[in-house]
Amino acid sequence: MSSRSRIPELQSIEFKGSESVADYSRAGRDLARDLGYELHESAAELQAALAAQKGHPLLLGLDVKLRARRVAAHLKRAAEGQVGVAAALVKMNAEYKRQFVDPAQANRSKQRKKKWTL
Repeated sequence: MSSRSRIPELQSIEFKGSESVADYSRAGRDLARDLGYELHESAAELQAALAAQKGHPLLLGLDVKLRARRVAAHLKRAAEGQVGVAAALVKMNAEYKRQFVDPAQANRSKQRKKKWTL
């Protein structure tokens, strides 16, 4: 285990029921979206900073722009990955409801419909 602590926004949520699973999903989704936006913006800034450097004089700086785009593409790919993380957290909440909440509600409604006759 690393010496770094876990993410406090997610660590503070205890799994006690449907609401806590939804809260965890929501908090994780928000964190993933924020990180995705940050990575995307940083990619644009990094590409602009790297492209401003001087390249080969005969290539008029096209070599530097190409290399800058290739480096920034990794940050853009990481940003796209965070969008996938956010979507996976939403799907996790939906799957939880499908697997645990809906069957429990179906069992309760079956129990209520039974009429006891003597």
